[in-house]
Amino acid sequence: MAEAGMAGAEPAASGRPGWRGPWRGSIRHRLLAIALLPTLVILPALLGVTMVRWSAKFDDLLITKVNSDLTVARQYLTRILETNGDQIAALGQSVAFATAPDLPALLDRRRREMGLDFLLLVPPGPGGGPLADTAEVRLAAAGQVAAGQAATGIGIMAGADLARLSPDLAERARLALVPTPNAQPTRRSAEDRGMLIVSAVLVAARSGAGMDAGMDGGTAVLAGGVLLNRNLGFIDTINDLVYRAGSLPEGSEGTATLFLDDVRISTDVRLFEDRRALGTRVSAEVRRKVLEGGETWLDRAFVVNDWYISAYEPIRDRAGSPIGMLYVGFLEAPFAAAKRATIWLVLLGFAGVTAVSIPVFLRWAQGVFRPLEKVTDTIAQVEAGRMEARTGVTDRGDEVGRVASHLDHLLDLLQQRDRELRRWNDELNARVEDTTRKLLLSEKLATIGEITASAAHEINNPVAVIQGNLDLLRDILADAGVTAETELRLMDEQVQRISRIVDRLLQFARPEEYAGWTARTDPRDALSDCLPLVRHMLTRAGAVLRADGRSSRQVLMNRVELQQVLVNLIVNAINAMPAGGEVLVVSRNADREGAPGVEIAVEDQGTGMAPEVLDRIFEPFYTTRGQAGGTGLGLSVCRTLVERQGGMISAASRPGQGSRFALWLPEAR
Repeated sequence: MAEAGMAGAEPAASGRPGWRGPWRGSIRHRLLAIALLPTLVILPALLGVTMVRWSAKFDDLLITKVNSDLTVARQYLTRILETNGDQIAALGQSVAFATAPDLPALLDRRRREMGLDFLLLVPPGPGGGPLADTAEVRLAAAGQVAAGQAATGIGIMAGADLARLSPDLAERARLALVPTPNAQPTRRSAEDRGMLIVSAVLVAARSGAGMDAGMDGGTAVLAGGVLLNRNLGFIDTINDLVYRAGSLPEGSEGTATLFLDDVRISTDVRLFEDRRALGTRVSAEVRRKVLEGGETWLDRAFVVNDWYISAYEPIRDRAGSPIGMLYVGFLEAPFAAAKRATIWLVLLGFAGVTAVSIPVFLRWAQGVFRPLEKVTDTIAQVEAGRMEARTGVTDRGDEVGRVASHLDHLLDLLQQRDRELRRWNDELNARVEDTTRKLLLSEKLATIGEITASAAHEINNPVAVIQGNLDLLRDILADAGVTAETELRLMDEQVQRISRIVDRLLQFARPEEYAGWTARTDPRDALSDCLPLVRHMLTRAGAVLRADGRSSRQVLMNRVELQQVLVNLIVNAINAMPAGGEVLVVSRNADREGAPGVEIAVEDQGTGMAPEVLDRIFEPFYTTRGQAGGTGLGLSVCRTLVERQGGMISAASRPGQGSRFALWLPEAR
């Protein structure tokens, strides 16, 4: 398989551990990871975060509901306190109370009508009975409440005091403590104290009317109240108000409880089916926060034998000290089951969607894997030397299909280039053989050049002697030499001819000694001579050269060097246009800093150069052609040749907009 072959070959080439090869070499694995990462990693993570946040919000909603339930229960308890106070204040101010012939009978009747557990007149001061020490009675007796109003509050009465008030109430208040899990340890076995709602109002004392004779003259306190121990009607009313039918889901139930200290004295929490959890105690954790810390508990809590979403708040006496707790709550289990069911439903839904979508994703991915595998296999075959291998994937209009089709096209071009390279290799071999022959000829010519140079120097000496003697002979003959002037002139011409022949021989033998010589040159003629030299390159590159010779001046630069500069610039322009184009060469008269001269500009329509490349193109050995054959010396040599004649060369270019090289040479005078 192509993937396995490439994966196994990569570590050997890169020197990296082999176990990373399949993942680094296989596009299948990486594409699978890209395709499945959102479904199997990102989406589950987002789903998990969402479910955790939803679960927290769900729990917050439950806490908000139980807090709202506690508010309703508190408001009902407050209304009971206010109602009791208003009723007793109204009774104390009523005409019936002031004129009743039988006051004890009136009080007993009104007690039953108002639903009180006791209603009686309390003498102020010591000896007033068990109620005389309650805060409400003391406030009323001291006149610290407004006239016509009652002092109302919740208080605790000891068992002995409660028995003095009423043996029946004392019996009702007594509760045997039931061992309760998680409760704070205690040595007590029973709770005999009573929690009472007490309302008291200051009234005028009456003698007679069936009352104690010690109450005549002065004032007394009318006090009444309700014992909350075992007051099931009170707690059931709270439960009915808070948890109406249909307010909780099926399977859940709401409960309400009144605590004296940490003991349930009135509750609808069931210990058994037909027995309420009277005498059970709250957990130690709740006790510490609510009774000892004076805070409100809003959280899940273990209530008797199950977990409830619970709300506890302290009940305070007149002094502000916590003496008990008011509780409401509902079973947590149905809500927890609903939460779990929802989570499982979401997870199953996600699993179902994943199970359906992953095969679809994989099927779609096959449309990517297979062409890529064919591409990989084709590349491996080409690397093995089978240049005729092709992917065979048709262009389906997508990126992968286009890549595969483009690869086949590139392989066609590569195969064509391979054939051309082989042909060029054969041509190169032939040219090497021809060049070798030419080198041998060059060596012979070099030898001839040395001989020629030696001969030229040897010839120069007698020519100089002949020229000197000829001049001397002309001086000696003077006027007599007129008759031989023609012969003497012919001899001069032949000597000069011999000198020119010797100079040419020396130029052939030592061409470097004659480089840099200057001559008057017409740039238009030099440009015309360049055209045959670059015509083959223009044809091969599909480019054309347009010359516009507008200059009328001559420059002081030998023709060969000017041609060398122009040919170099034209060749660079052709190379900058791989897709062909036009090379424009313009010569015109131009003055620079007051000096007359000629400007020759070479412009192309090629790829242009970036600024960082443009800054370095005249540096020796700097080239942008890489291994394509450039040496980086062409433009450097051009600048040297131009500046040596007092001229200057410059370049301007932008990426994608071509380049312009301009050289200026002073006019020859």
